This record gives sequence, C-alpha cells and structure tokens, in this order.
Amino acid sequence: MAAQGNAAPVIIKRKKVAGGGGHHGGAWKVAYADFVTAMMAFFLLMWLLNATTEKQRKGISDYFNPTIPVNRISGGGDGAFGGNSVFAEETMAHTGTGAVDRKSAAASATEAGEDTGKGAAGDGRAMSELQDVEQALLARGGESNTMERLLRHVVTRITDEGLVIELYDLPDAPLFVGETAEPSPVARALAELLADVLNLTTNEIAVSGHLRAHPVTLIDNPVWTLSALRAQETRRMLETAGLDPERMQRVSGHADRKPAVSDPTAVRNNRVEVILLRRDR
Repeated sequence: MAAQGNAAPVIIKRKKVAGGGGHHGGAWKVAYADFVTAMMAFFLLMWLLNATTEKQRKGISDYFNPTIPVNRISGGGDGAFGGNSVFAEETMAHTGTGAVDRKSAAASATEAGEDTGKGAAGDGRAMSELQDVEQALLARGGESNTMERLLRHVVTRITDEGLVIELYDLPDAPLFVGETAEPSPVARALAELLADVLNLTTNEIAVSGHLRAHPVTLIDNPVWTLSALRAQETRRMLETAGLDPERMQRVSGHADRKPAVSDPTAVRNNRVEVILLRRDR
C-alpha cells in the first residue's frame, strides 16, 4: 500500500544529558586556601615584629636569606657563635677578609658621640640611635603579660631634646603611694626595665617630675616639692637598677605647670619623664 503523501515528517530530538555529580569547578578552593595561608603568614609576621628584639629579627631574616653562609653580620642560629657569623669582629681576628670596617654597638655609640652634629649624617645617626632605644623598649611588651601591664604606663616620643619616655599613673595603678614620693612596686619594676634599655646607649639623661593640679586652692600647695621629690626618687631607682650616675645631667620638678591632657586635674598628669638626651644638643 502506498504511503500517504501528506503525512507529517517525524522529527527525532536527542538531548545530551550531563552526568550528575560532575565537577563544578574547584579553582575558588585553591584561591581560598592561598588567601588563608597568606593571612596566617601575615599575622605570624605581625606577632614576630612585636615579640622579638632587633637582633632576633635580624637573625630570623638571615635564616631565610639564601646568602646566609657568607653573611657578614649575623646568623639565624644560637650555636657556638651566639647568632653571629665567623666574620663578626668580636668572634674572629682581623685577617683581611673579616669585619675590619665593622664596629661593635658600643664602639659605634662612642663614634656617634664624637661625630654627631656634624652635618646631616651626624644628625641622622643621633636620630637612629634614639629610635633603636625606643624600639627596644616597646618590643619588651611581647615578652610576657607582666611586661604588657608595665608598658601600659609608658608613652614615648622623639623631640628636639631627645627621646622622652613618659611614665604615668593609671587610675588603678599609681606609680607612687598617695601624695608621697614613695614608689610603688610598679614604679620599681619600670625603673629596672628602663635601666636595662637605657644601658643600650651612653647618652646623657634628664629626669623631670609632673603632677596634676588640685581642684581647690591650698594654703600650702605641695606640687613643687612633691614633683621634685618624685623626680629624685626616679633618678635614685634608675641608678640602683644599674644606670651610670655620671650620665644623669638634670633632675627637675615642674609641679602642675605642664599638663599632659586638657584637664589639669586628671590623674594622667601625674607622671615622670625620663629623657634620653641627644648627643648633638
């Protein structure tokens, strides 16, 4: 029998079905893992910067430096040479290839005392020396919780006169007992910490005492006498802790004449300033 001429054509559609559970793309996982690793490295770096001294940071830097076998400054270990290479001036005698032109920290400090003030280079050395002491002091905060609590009392700034280290009262932790010049345990601990850091250099030192203003007028206002007594007591504690008395150049009391904050009666104005004087002044 002949097929009908007007029959509709048959159209067959074939769909390509992708297999279920296939790969949806995992590139984002790799990127996320890289991001997390980078953040861990960043926070580790921040912690190391806060918890280590300058010499320790130099040792860590040299450890990851591919040129460490011939590094002339320091190594990353703490073995026979104590972190220094065989080229260190204190370790190896001058042989023509050693540290002939390099000086120890003490020798550099002495030279800085002789040369500072002679042009821009001398001024830069004086400023760098103060910054090194400031960094060494602030780096102590990462050593322990006790150091962290002590450094709550400390503010530093570099001025034309030198490095000013402010030791100030906190509402819950005064430096002196009541309205007297008797130091508290906190003040004694701070004095030991400062003496240790200040002995990193040989700059001369000045100490000044400051007090808050009293809210009422007193017949016998003790601020002049008390501020001077506290400055003297701070000087005595520093020298007892190991600071050379010959470095002390000035001890003064400023009463309530130079408040640190806008409110002259605030406890924050009770402070002692220990100034590491610049060599070129």
